[in-house]
Amino acid sequence: MSKTINVGLIGFGMSGRIFHAPFISNTTGLQLKKIKANRPESVALARQRFPEAEVVPQEQDIFGDERIDLVVVASANPTHYKLAKAALEAGKHVLVDKPFTITSAEAEELTALAVRQQKILTVYQNRRWDSDFKTVQKVVQAGLLGELVEYEAHFDRYRNEIKPNTWKEEDLPGAGILYDLGSHLIDQALYLFGEPLEVYADVKAQRQHSQVPDYFEVVLYYERMKAILKAGMLVRENGPHFILHGSEGSFVKYGMDVQEEHLKAGRFPAETQNWGMEPERLWGLLHTTMNGMHYKGKLTSETGDYTGLYQNVYKAILGQEELVVKPQQARSTIRVIELAMQSSKEKRRISFK
Repeated sequence: MSKTINVGLIGFGMSGRIFHAPFISNTTGLQLKKIKANRPESVALARQRFPEAEVVPQEQDIFGDERIDLVVVASANPTHYKLAKAALEAGKHVLVDKPFTITSAEAEELTALAVRQQKILTVYQNRRWDSDFKTVQKVVQAGLLGELVEYEAHFDRYRNEIKPNTWKEEDLPGAGILYDLGSHLIDQALYLFGEPLEVYADVKAQRQHSQVPDYFEVVLYYERMKAILKAGMLVRENGPHFILHGSEGSFVKYGMDVQEEHLKAGRFPAETQNWGMEPERLWGLLHTTMNGMHYKGKLTSETGDYTGLYQNVYKAILGQEELVVKPQQARSTIRVIELAMQSSKEKRRISFK
């Protein structure tokens, strides 16, 4: 019989209700015990979708509950550091939504606190469990392209108007596309290739009246390759999501992992067959030479499932697995964001340190 880990979820906006609660509930051994929510519509929805959980108005209702083992921080970016720190000080394991923190110094402080408290601290870098990224990871690790020389990843959207009544469009610490989508792309690149030697970036607001950056191009320079990471809010016609070039060939992948689309449509992993499987039309094109043989054709996408992140956290708490998303890695992602903003301002490459 598996041990039950009780979970307290702070925040039931889009992140909490779409990206966290369904996967907590889908993970054997995790029990969603409490949800902190204040807006009447969020409270009603939480009670409807997750009747097993008690909805509470204050974070302290979670921090002060001795039955809660794991606190998930799914609130606005500027609150991540404060709430994660309070949860660790209350003796809880902590999972923080991305971005981890606003500054790398905050990330280092939380990491050290978790060590002192002997608690698991991790970050919700769920895009490591995307079907397309898992496929790219397979291509890279299997050496299907020979020596990789260039990696390019895009996370583009089209929203030419400023979305009203959201902190994400306000000039607040941690707002803007670099912290939002950039933390995904940067984490994926660092997971594949490690920390870069140098960082160069162009970060700007392209939409009229935007108070926050809504476009970036970040280039991570390694000894023999570079990783190009781009995202923007004015991309109406999407190009490839991933483009990889190596000494033996190329891999090009259009389309995004299907999980977010399904979640927003009200479909959840526990009740959906073939969850995270991409249709064949989204499979990437592999054109390469392997073992002296030429190959050009579709490469079947791996299956994505964000449940895997929560399964790993559960087993890490029990000491059965090594934590996949380590806080030190998440700190490096925030450091790249800091250096990217500095690089864009100074219009030069910055050494990673």
